[in-house]
Amino acid sequence: MKIALIPIDNRPVCYDLIDQIAGIDNDLELFLPDKKFLGGLKSLADVDKIIQWLDKTEATDAIIISLDTIAYGGLIPSRRSKDSFDEVKLRLENFREKIKGKCNKIYAFSSIMRVSNNNINEEEKEYWSEYGTKLFEYSYNFHKTGYETTDIPQNILNDYLATRQRNFLINKIYLQWLEEGIFDKLVFSKDDCSQFGLNVFEAEILQKIIDEKKLAAVIKTGADEIPLTLFARAVCDFKNRMPKISMKFLAPGYTHLISNYEDISIEQSVLSQIELSGCIFSEEKEADLILIVNNFEYNQGEIVMGIPTKGFLNKLVLSDKPYMLADVRFANGADNEFIKRFFKEKIDLDNFYGYSGWNTSANTLGSLICAGVVRFSAKKYNEEAFKKLQMVRLLDDWAYQANVRQILKGKGKGEKEKEPRPDFRKLGKLMIPYEKKLQKILDIKPKIKYKFPWKRFFEVEIIIR
Repeated sequence: MKIALIPIDNRPVCYDLIDQIAGIDNDLELFLPDKKFLGGLKSLADVDKIIQWLDKTEATDAIIISLDTIAYGGLIPSRRSKDSFDEVKLRLENFREKIKGKCNKIYAFSSIMRVSNNNINEEEKEYWSEYGTKLFEYSYNFHKTGYETTDIPQNILNDYLATRQRNFLINKIYLQWLEEGIFDKLVFSKDDCSQFGLNVFEAEILQKIIDEKKLAAVIKTGADEIPLTLFARAVCDFKNRMPKISMKFLAPGYTHLISNYEDISIEQSVLSQIELSGCIFSEEKEADLILIVNNFEYNQGEIVMGIPTKGFLNKLVLSDKPYMLADVRFANGADNEFIKRFFKEKIDLDNFYGYSGWNTSANTLGSLICAGVVRFSAKKYNEEAFKKLQMVRLLDDWAYQANVRQILKGKGKGEKEKEPRPDFRKLGKLMIPYEKKLQKILDIKPKIKYKFPWKRFFEVEIIIR
């Protein structure tokens, strides 16, 4: 099977991860544009170069497209871009002509612009550093009550609302394309959600159009994992084989709770990922794969933010069927106690189909299910590639995010926290004990290098040879 994919941007989880997952099956051939053509934290994708790459790419069975990359230059530029509606529309119309008849199936996804609840402008427009929280409150209250009361300067509010309106109108165009048969499946992502907000309001309008016209579109909580979930769906559609997945929560009495940065329960999040990936939810006795979910009690913790959660109390019982481990007790990193208990178990690599504890619950679930589907469906299973994938995920989600990241950031003298510059050499030294532990567990000894691709602590690039 041949699949082309246009990623969201050049982050490792958006670019390298899909390549690592595809490597599990030597029968899968993945085509990606050169990473240098994609956008970064402060750079735009080179859309012309990406379209030229697509023109030269041989015929594929499926294409998965980040529409934000084509329309705005990436997910983050979609919130910052000053391009007018007409400029974005023209760019998209040119792209539309290029993808017509390019492959058997086209899966596309676009974001509903988020409303971040903080005064951090790293991924937003400059004024977010002063008015971000107020813009969130305006958005929340306007949707909840219908009233507009704010002391945000009018020029800033006008700019923010104009950007939202442009992106919303562009998303409505994608629904027209879907109706015309350009796409086979369309997903709108809701990133960093709350119960109310202009993003939720827009989602409700889009959902009404989808329902009225009975379109093959989905509005889904999450963002960065969506291309992975669609990759799993493309594999299922091509092979006409839908794995049956059963979910097993380690805290079964708390599946109604909502994860950080999401607006649906953890149980609904699991079910939506299973459905979008092309799989079928089933009871354990009929399942092909068991999804073991290390969920939270009372609230989801977050190590990076210093938010605790109730400790892991249940005995970990691994399945005698193929199983996957979704570690979502904490956002942005692994549950150390859960990892300890997992490592104490006898890990059967024939039945262990993957681990993930990446960022949000949706990120974890979507990427994990994708890897599980690819392995389950593999015609030519590559065990070495699977082990390397697990090495990357555990080094990232467990070793780095839950442990080493906190050491690297450290605290300076006095009351203010010191924010040192990311140092990949120091990182490499701190990661050595974790590397040795995983080498024994996974029975591999690869060469490993580290980078901070966006020159910040939030993400790390782990290169395994």
